[in-house]
Amino acid sequence: MKTVLVFIGKTQNKHFLAGITDYAERIGHYMPFEIKVIPELRNTKNITENQQKEKEGEALLKLLQPSDYVVLWDEHGRELRSVELATWLQGKGNSVRRLVFVIGGPYGFSSEVYKRSNEKLSLSKLTFSHQMVRLIATEQLYRACTIIKGEPYHHE
Repeated sequence: MKTVLVFIGKTQNKHFLAGITDYAERIGHYMPFEIKVIPELRNTKNITENQQKEKEGEALLKLLQPSDYVVLWDEHGRELRSVELATWLQGKGNSVRRLVFVIGGPYGFSSEVYKRSNEKLSLSKLTFSHQMVRLIATEQLYRACTIIKGEPYHHE
């Protein structure tokens, strides 16, 4: 199974970027993994939040393949413990060819993206910046990989 993490715009914080890059490389030792960045929209002052979500959604939908299993990191998604995420990920590895995780833009997802998604997961009930969510998501995917392999990174 190939796993892809998609997000809108470049990661601005150099410390977050270093962590994301590190975890992405580590994940690559366990499964094919790729990060895709959708360029941020320009001149958003003249469009509504809804229009911004729609335009970001259109760009995202172009990246997806019909057979992709699409998971949105969404505040209204189902929360899993790290061990549960590992079990969930392992199950997807047995049934999905390409697993695509998506972190939305500052205003979330368009209705079309919600319709296309297969599932919504939440990283926490807390609110994090979109920059920080990228780091947390990659760390949790790495943690899930180590749990699946029975490695000592995760402690109960």
